[in-house]
Amino acid sequence: MGRAPADRLRRVQNKAENGAVQNRRRVIAWAIAVLAVGLSGVAQASPKSHSTVPPEARVDVNTATLDELLKTPGMTRTWALRIIRFRPYQTKRDLLDEGVVPERVYDRIKDLVIAHRDRQ
Repeated sequence: MGRAPADRLRRVQNKAENGAVQNRRRVIAWAIAVLAVGLSGVAQASPKSHSTVPPEARVDVNTATLDELLKTPGMTRTWALRIIRFRPYQTKRDLLDEGVVPERVYDRIKDLVIAHRDRQ
């Protein structure tokens, strides 16, 4: 009979430990769910767009000087020189399609530039 209370105590302790583990797992699952919901909102948030720049304030990639191109936010000297080197462009999308700038650079400057074509 001496073992029966000890066995019973062990079973009660095991149940308590199992309950604590289950509660811990629930808390962790809940925390992960809350974090996932919070991060999904961050992932969907779009960066500020420069689409509010009026057309007359945009830089023309076909006629802009190096200094004018460098004033464009997100533009580096290397990319500005490449833009000048591979002129003329039919559309600003040519910068990406012809491999003048990579997509990450194009995404930074696309709302700030235009490509006027001379009428002949």
